[in-house]
Amino acid sequence: MHSSIKKFGKVAVLFGGKSAEREVSLKSGSAVLAALIRQGVDAHAFDPATQDLNELKTYDRIFNSLHGRFGEDGTIQGVLTLMNIPFTGSGVMASSVGMDKWRTKLLWRALSIKTPDFEVVNAQSNFAEIEQKLGLPLFVKPANEGSSIGITKVKEKGGLEAAYILASKADPLVIAEKFIGGGEYTVGILGGKPLPIVRIVPKNEFYDYEAKYLRDDTQYLCPSGLTPETEAKIQQEALQAFRAIGCTGWGRVDFLMDEDGNHYFLEVNTSPGMTDHSLVPMAAKADGISFDNLVINILSMTLTSVEK
Repeated sequence: MHSSIKKFGKVAVLFGGKSAEREVSLKSGSAVLAALIRQGVDAHAFDPATQDLNELKTYDRIFNSLHGRFGEDGTIQGVLTLMNIPFTGSGVMASSVGMDKWRTKLLWRALSIKTPDFEVVNAQSNFAEIEQKLGLPLFVKPANEGSSIGITKVKEKGGLEAAYILASKADPLVIAEKFIGGGEYTVGILGGKPLPIVRIVPKNEFYDYEAKYLRDDTQYLCPSGLTPETEAKIQQEALQAFRAIGCTGWGRVDFLMDEDGNHYFLEVNTSPGMTDHSLVPMAAKADGISFDNLVINILSMTLTSVEK
């Protein structure tokens, strides 16, 4: 048994919640809860959508398995900070910025961290002009959503407006983003160290909600196929991108490669999935860390205020 098991005390695993990613969160939280219980942790399920947050005062620490709004955007982090309850993952500011793809990109651009070209889109936008500027195909996405909810790949002229309308139903802030077609990858971050890179090869048009959670034919390659030198370079840059928005503890930084081998950071996930399809557990396994040990490692970061 891990030496810190007794130090954890009573642990609430937050999952479910009110976001569009509720179902995914329920899967993540259930897996985390089972892993904690298997190792003797006094862990309990807690769904903020159905339980009073005041009940959290009876817990010693929180494993946050909420995804999306209210759970990943700084909202619950603010509540827990006010209640002085230690929790997994990043704090209020980093969670809030990390959830906002537009502001993440603005910060990265200011620090010369490469990210695909983009434009903010609204109802008054010149859609044809944006299509021409970014080129086709392009991606349209709500700035404050996860799990590829509301994302469209626009492949034909005149398609941007309909894609904007769809995305705006998920979030009023919408961005159009240049297509980068050389492959999609992700870097898990654990305790201030990057994990092995995973390459994602969907059978769908792109790595959408269906490919992430419902299909069994999405390929995950770890080793990623990148040269050791390239992988090491990107891992360190991913760590810089992670820290640039104030992230601590654990998370995930997604990036794209173009056909010439250039990489572009896409977004940060401050509360990554922990399901059987999830990427951080996959990368941890490739690094010799079992799912149960991964969960304990993440929870152990709540025992100290040092770089998680």
